[in-house]
Amino acid sequence: MTQSSTQTIPHVADKPRHVAIIMDGNGRWATARLLPRTAGHIRGVQAVRRAVEYCAKNDIPYLTLFAFSSENWRRPAEEVGLLMKLFVKALQKESVKLHKYNMRLKVVGDLSAFDPKLQELIKEAENLTVNNTGLTVTVAANYGGRWDIMQAIQRMLSASPELATQSIQESDFSPYLCMSDMPEPDLFIRTGGERRISNFMIWQLAYTELYFTDKYWPDFSSADFDDAVSWYAQRERRFGRTSAQLQEV
Repeated sequence: MTQSSTQTIPHVADKPRHVAIIMDGNGRWATARLLPRTAGHIRGVQAVRRAVEYCAKNDIPYLTLFAFSSENWRRPAEEVGLLMKLFVKALQKESVKLHKYNMRLKVVGDLSAFDPKLQELIKEAENLTVNNTGLTVTVAANYGGRWDIMQAIQRMLSASPELATQSIQESDFSPYLCMSDMPEPDLFIRTGGERRISNFMIWQLAYTELYFTDKYWPDFSSADFDDAVSWYAQRERRFGRTSAQLQEV
């Protein structure tokens, strides 16, 4: 189960164990090149492959990618339709590659909103890789941080109705979050120039280091990933303590 950064002091290393990414800027990348926005999403898949390869090569055991938020349904129907097709194609093709290289795939979010065929493909891809022990790649699809908290509360109370009249502790609640089996992210990366977390992993990002870059996602390279990890290594992760206390450890 996740070690809570507000209840205990996690182990800190120069290299993150868990990197979470908002892959922003696909549409603007395409628009800047006088291409349809959908072309940017297609190129963005190549950047996903680079990120997966980077984490595997650099022994980063957890990578979480925000692929489709619960608010992205508000986008033009044509764009949403293409994103769904890309998701299906990627599941069919990439899950086989992940399995070949001993990587595990997880998809988290309110999957009930997706076409039944897509839901079945997600199950098949997860089942194919469930016993793999290498990099865990988590794709957040139709996911929102507030949704995650709400569904966790509902599941917790369903499993333990007596908690409705008791003082609820983190240890009661956190096992029901979507990514409770993973460490909280050490490093959050958002491409595309925006400086916000956009309803992504609200609970889990409490003490995560937040790295923002103006690079659009299709242009995010291994060298850019190196820059983010190097920046992370220079951060002083205090978790409520003072700098002087860190010197004493």
